[in-house]
Amino acid sequence: MNATSDNNKVLTVQNALGYNSWPFVQVLGKTLVCAYSRGKEHSISETCRGVYARRSVDGGATWLEENAVVNTPMFGESAIGKGLDLDGAMLLWVRCVGTPWHHDLYRSVDGCSFERIASLQPNPMPMQITDVFHIGEGVLMSQWFAGNYRSATEHSWGTLTSRDNGRTWHQVVVEDGLPKDEWPTEPSCVALGNGRLLAVARMENCGADVKSSQFQLESDDNGKSWRKFRTGIDDVRESTPSLVLDTEMGLLSNYYYQRGAGVLKCRKVDLARIWGHPEAWPAPEIICHASTNAHHAGNVNACVLGTSHVCIFYSGDEYQTDVVLVRSSSQ
Repeated sequence: MNATSDNNKVLTVQNALGYNSWPFVQVLGKTLVCAYSRGKEHSISETCRGVYARRSVDGGATWLEENAVVNTPMFGESAIGKGLDLDGAMLLWVRCVGTPWHHDLYRSVDGCSFERIASLQPNPMPMQITDVFHIGEGVLMSQWFAGNYRSATEHSWGTLTSRDNGRTWHQVVVEDGLPKDEWPTEPSCVALGNGRLLAVARMENCGADVKSSQFQLESDDNGKSWRKFRTGIDDVRESTPSLVLDTEMGLLSNYYYQRGAGVLKCRKVDLARIWGHPEAWPAPEIICHASTNAHHAGNVNACVLGTSHVCIFYSGDEYQTDVVLVRSSSQ
């Protein structure tokens, strides 16, 4: 795994034998909850893959015993998004690859036991449903993207909204028929107030002739319509973003992992500077270094804990990956 940092201490969340990967982190009161999946390799369809969670009450320094969220013998299950419901309980999206392919939503008040509260088969069927956020008036929202990563114009993305605290969801398609180089994937979104939503999404590898950069997605009507931009953030390789918003300071932090280079980075920007100006992101700061082994590291997910940000990602090789944590200053 070899995650290192000169300034931030890298801590191990889970290093059990296997491919521990694609983690998500959420704060419940004073408890950190990390959900992740484990299988034998970088594959979403292996039926041995299940979803697990661990809790920390000391800011991530130590972790309590692992709990299984779900691990059924007929499906490959992966955590794909997290958030809070209207009552402050943790929500966790789980992708279930099998027959039939579907997405389940789990709820937990303690980060230890999880109850399934919804099971969805949307059309288009998402590859992933991402983190849950609140857009006001009792409405929860997640973004989704669907496609098969080929070059044909068969990719789409959109939103899911719930008005009953996560029990049922309404799907909206924002764009479809997209080529791969116009397809925003694995978005992270924050609600800015007054109907404004801002998301950053990754771009898939489209070959050496197409320059990669993250997308910026904006809505000023609570997701009814969107504008899509290319950002100047091009130190990426299928780099999943995770946004953290400081509403008091008006400061937005964009964490992402540059695969291949093996670097976890963050770009912090004033909202007034970046809204409508996707080229205005400042230079990144390096948070830590980890595995440079192709796709066997990355997928950072972040949250606020006190005066710092907690960043969770995975790192290793094709045989063994660990879930790790690093804390970063919120300023």
